[in-house]
Amino acid sequence: MSGRGRGRGGRGGRGRGEYYKNKYGGRGRGGRGGSYDRSGSNASTDGDKKSDGGGGSDSPQAAFDPNVPRPGGDNGGTHSALVELLRRLDGKQYPGYHDIESSTKGWVNDMEGYSLYIGRAQSDPYSRPTRCRVIVKCDTANFPPVSYQNKVRSVALGDYLNRLFFQCCKSMGADKKDGDGQGSGGGGRGGGWSGAKGGDIEIAKPSQHVIEQTAVRILSNGDVCAQFTVNLPARGRTIQGHRAVQIFDQTLPQLVQKALLYASLDQAAVTGHVLNVEDQEWVRSSLDVRGMIAFVPDGAVLPRKSGADDKPMDSKKSDDEDDDTPNLVRFHSPDTLRVTFDLPNMQKTLAGIGFRKGITLVVGGGFHGKSTLLSALQVGMYNKIPGDGREFCVCSPNAVKIRAEDGRNVSSVNISPFINNLPFGQGTDSFTTADASGSTSQATNIMEALEMGAKTLLIDEDTCATNFMIRDDKMIQLVHKDKEPITPFLYKARTLSKQGISVILVVGSCGDFFDVGDTTILMDCFSCHDVTARAKQIAATRAANGGALAASKENFGNVTPRCPVGSAFKPTGKVSVRSKAVVAYGDTELDLSGLEQLVTREQTNAIALALQRLPALGPDSKMTIFQVLTQLNALLDQGDGLDALANGQFDGTLARPRVFELAGAINRLRSKGSFVQLK
Repeated sequence: MSGRGRGRGGRGGRGRGEYYKNKYGGRGRGGRGGSYDRSGSNASTDGDKKSDGGGGSDSPQAAFDPNVPRPGGDNGGTHSALVELLRRLDGKQYPGYHDIESSTKGWVNDMEGYSLYIGRAQSDPYSRPTRCRVIVKCDTANFPPVSYQNKVRSVALGDYLNRLFFQCCKSMGADKKDGDGQGSGGGGRGGGWSGAKGGDIEIAKPSQHVIEQTAVRILSNGDVCAQFTVNLPARGRTIQGHRAVQIFDQTLPQLVQKALLYASLDQAAVTGHVLNVEDQEWVRSSLDVRGMIAFVPDGAVLPRKSGADDKPMDSKKSDDEDDDTPNLVRFHSPDTLRVTFDLPNMQKTLAGIGFRKGITLVVGGGFHGKSTLLSALQVGMYNKIPGDGREFCVCSPNAVKIRAEDGRNVSSVNISPFINNLPFGQGTDSFTTADASGSTSQATNIMEALEMGAKTLLIDEDTCATNFMIRDDKMIQLVHKDKEPITPFLYKARTLSKQGISVILVVGSCGDFFDVGDTTILMDCFSCHDVTARAKQIAATRAANGGALAASKENFGNVTPRCPVGSAFKPTGKVSVRSKAVVAYGDTELDLSGLEQLVTREQTNAIALALQRLPALGPDSKMTIFQVLTQLNALLDQGDGLDALANGQFDGTLARPRVFELAGAINRLRSKGSFVQLK
């Protein structure tokens, strides 16, 4: 019978996969044990066990965990030794790149004043690029100690250097693959199996926000640590050693020289960036003692270019130089609400609107700037780069954006302060569902935020469940209160405020909230006006719901602490981040689109790693989610920072999320029995 009936390639029905298992001893085509997933997760096998002839049924499959990174080799030596090694590897098979791995020893370049560390080399040219770390000695980088003397300055300096390294990669063409003919090495025509591949250097792309990250950071001793990837060059599956020499001996030293050494930089720009960021943090830290929860300066540019571009809106409608039509209204505070801050570094007085503790209503017609203002406030816990337009738009660090989120997962949350007496006797003091409605999801989001210590709630009626927010007097007359399980937010806002929880609420359709508002501002054509007196006058002439709201003495209720169950968070397969809002957590898709205060994919990367630490919680653990994340925060505040999540993998794609977004991800993971209430 023809060999065509025996599987691909005529290998007796074994197929191509079985052929390679036999050829390489059940350890993958890379020949180094285990397999490397192309999405970037290192997969491991038990290195002490070996198959007895070919990776058949005796292979140690039970030991396989796609989320446990495999350690790289630990060679090392001088920079010249690395160069010589790469030359010897030229023309050899691609797995030979494992010889350049150096996890702790490093390749020391004394002439340039830095050490290069290379993580586990990629298994083939199509795998995720190889992670690398460069540490530039303090006396080589030579940044003034005052530029990193505290945490805020250190983060700001690292952010500036990350931006510069990214820009240098672009301007030098170092981020171009050889196969597209545009790489810094040139040469390769690309295309097909035998074409030139790789050769590009990439570092995390910075955003408009200044956030603690792992791409470039300043160590406590003044050394500069940069983490990036190198796509090790090849032609087909053959090592291009001389091209690799060009990358590590020419391109990388130039990047270090241009982006990481103080003497090469615009020193005034470095200082200005660091001091501007520190002043933003100072204003934010001053809010609470002055009785405020947010501040927006005069002259701020709140609108963005588009929903897909977070850069500030241009001042003109078009790029036509003759078109002077204004397209941008800069923010200007009303006189009655204006406050000032004397910036300690920039030595100037900053004026703008101060949002007082309590309940602030933002009203106005559609498309007049209400949601634009709230969008600026909801990211006001992050510092911005100079020139963003929203620098000094600051908000309390414990402010949480609340919205309805139909279909989200809920596990053992006490939502009884808002919803109770469900039909058929269903309780709500430990509410669990895999498909929450608009009202139950919004109630859950509030209770989870309060559980984590939120002190300010940011709410936009556009993204709320109407029946959760209000019930007017006509509906009350038709549907008796005893038949309505929902206590609207309107009736709870005042009791929340009395307990120290402030609210900024965008509302354009219901004036009943005038009864509970402490301050009301009107957005008119993106101009801000204080209409508090008029709103109170209107509320006095006609009380909401015939006076029922004013007469309500109802307490808020209780926030019940919950404990995550570690075993429920063990992934059933590989964990990978697909986008800022989606994590593939084993067989489960984790949707984070409801966490509007996540601003970078790098934060989601950190969340995915943090989630995988939860299975370490013992079965008898009584740690609440608040305690678990407080402990994690303390770990991240230590010397290694976010690198503590990366297991020594030189991961430069992490940024620090807040505990609220970490908790939000944990709460949304669809896993049965993921929480129990603390009794």
